Amino acid sequence: MDNPNDRVERLLALILLNQMKGESQRDKAVQLNLAGFSNLEIANILETNSAVIAQVLYEAKKNKVTKKANKKTSAK
Repeated sequence: MDNPNDRVERLLALILLNQMKGESQRDKAVQLNLAGFSNLEIANILETNSAVIAQVLYEAKKNKVTKKANKKTSAK
C-alpha cells in the first residue's frame, strides 16, 4: 500500500495540474519542480520520461536567465 504522504503529494500534484488545464507540458513541469517534485516524479505524473523533463527544465531555466540578462541590458 502507498505511503499516506505519497498519496497526499500525488493528490496535490493532480489538483495543481487540474488548475493548469490547457497549459503546456513545460509550464506544468516547471510548477511541479517548484513544488519540490523530482524529475522522475514529474515524468511519472506527466506520463513521459525523466530525460524529457530534465531538458524541459534546463531550457526553462536557460530562457529565464536570458530574459533577465536582456532586461538588464535594455534598462541601461
